[in-house]
Amino acid sequence: MITVSNLAIQFGKRVLYKDVNLKFTSGNIYGVIGANGAGKSTLLKAISGELDPTKGSVELGPGERLSVLSQDHFKFDNYTVLNTVLMGHKPLWDIMQEREALYAKAEFTDEDGIRASELEEQFAEMDGWNAESDAAALLSGLGIKEKLHYELMGSLSGKEKVRVMLAQALFGNPDNLLLDEPTNDLDMDTVTWLEEYLSNFEHTVLVVSHDRHFLDSVCTHTVDIDFGKVNLFAGNYSFWYESSQLALRQAQNQRAKAEEKRKELEEFIRRFSANVAKSKQTTSRKKMLEKLNVEEIQPSSRKYPGIIFTMDREPGNQILEVEGLKALNDDGSVLFQNVSFNVEKGDKIVFLSHNPKAMTALFEILNGHQEPAAGTFKWGITITTSYLPLDNTEFFQSDKNLVEWLGQFGEGNDVYFKSFLGRMLFSGEEVLKKVNVLSGGEKMRCMIARMQLKNANCIILDTPTNHLDLESIQAFNNNLKLYKGNVLFASHDHEFIETVANRMIELTPNGIIDKMMEYDEYISDPHIQEMRKRLYGE
Repeated sequence: MITVSNLAIQFGKRVLYKDVNLKFTSGNIYGVIGANGAGKSTLLKAISGELDPTKGSVELGPGERLSVLSQDHFKFDNYTVLNTVLMGHKPLWDIMQEREALYAKAEFTDEDGIRASELEEQFAEMDGWNAESDAAALLSGLGIKEKLHYELMGSLSGKEKVRVMLAQALFGNPDNLLLDEPTNDLDMDTVTWLEEYLSNFEHTVLVVSHDRHFLDSVCTHTVDIDFGKVNLFAGNYSFWYESSQLALRQAQNQRAKAEEKRKELEEFIRRFSANVAKSKQTTSRKKMLEKLNVEEIQPSSRKYPGIIFTMDREPGNQILEVEGLKALNDDGSVLFQNVSFNVEKGDKIVFLSHNPKAMTALFEILNGHQEPAAGTFKWGITITTSYLPLDNTEFFQSDKNLVEWLGQFGEGNDVYFKSFLGRMLFSGEEVLKKVNVLSGGEKMRCMIARMQLKNANCIILDTPTNHLDLESIQAFNNNLKLYKGNVLFASHDHEFIETVANRMIELTPNGIIDKMMEYDEYISDPHIQEMRKRLYGE
């Protein structure tokens, strides 16, 4: 249990929030949401003790342990992977170190014997005899193979380190767990493993994430940072989003009577509750909406960008023909080969692979930026494409302002280009900002504005949700569901894939899997999973 009392956080004259009084109880998982800069990670730092609040206090239940997902991926470079995980349970690790030092002494005194007996008792109480096997099981579940368990952290890749740090946070069944963006750099299988793990976790969890499916799958409550306040609601992210949108529509409809509004909200809660009962066990098990009060549902102050893709012309019958494509990695290894498929009208295809470089290589080839190792492709004569690359660095190496920058990619006057920037929430003097000083999220919004200028009938997106906040992701997602053209994309956002794609193509070193089905069906079909293992040589 975590109790937050009269918490206030202020940086100079800027007040993030004040008078925060919340209690986070065991058995619940709280998703922390808010616009960029609202103070989501700051709240977790205040609770962990990493940041001293301006005012107020944070208390844990008596004797409880708090574990935090570390963001410092270099701190443990001189330790083995297994020991790094064990260090996540500091009381146990301290006992293990003292115990080891004691037994290594050349002269073992009577006092040492008494102390050793005390340590052995504490070690056993903390289940120390199973610590290494438990840590190894966590690592294996997170995709860190056994051969790496005794390697130094410094020898691991960045993505492998992320998984080890997650195992460290989970180790030892902590009473309270703080996770800041835990799904970053995890593949779909590992995210599914983490969802299942947290679904069975019986203690208190606070999580910050931009992965809406993950929040929906594991969270029983939502902590919304908005209007400079921190409010707690029953329900997961989708419930918060849909209910806040409903409340906003009601607020805009001044003619509706209060009683009519209340009935509409109550009906919405009933419908959502019925859907929740059919979802993952964590939400149904904890009956997250039982105590929801209609008055708790309020419109949000969030601003959603206007992401609207339109087509200048309808596509013809021939969209794209791909025959025998092959691509190699930088080290000469095969990313994919024997890739043949036709894109049909209405196809919205997600491309999948264990190696993200495979999707990027395919998109770069299809856009003429890279030569294939083998094979051919042909676009239909009616097709116009608009491409959002994974790496947009080269687009922003100039000192042009936003209006000048966008003007390079279309015809029109400054007012016309400002309208597209305005859709993407750049207003007033912001449009005169130099593009070489933009943040990652601002660059992505500029790239999306650039895409909208083209009015293409085929959109190609390489991991489009990178650097975007939840509001931008939601707006992007909503528009692609309605877009009438073709979409070819790669993504690690489960909800994005599930709601946009109607076809799956998985690229492997030994061929492809091509299925017309929904994503949830694809990842749960045992025959497809066997096929995937065979094609990846697992």
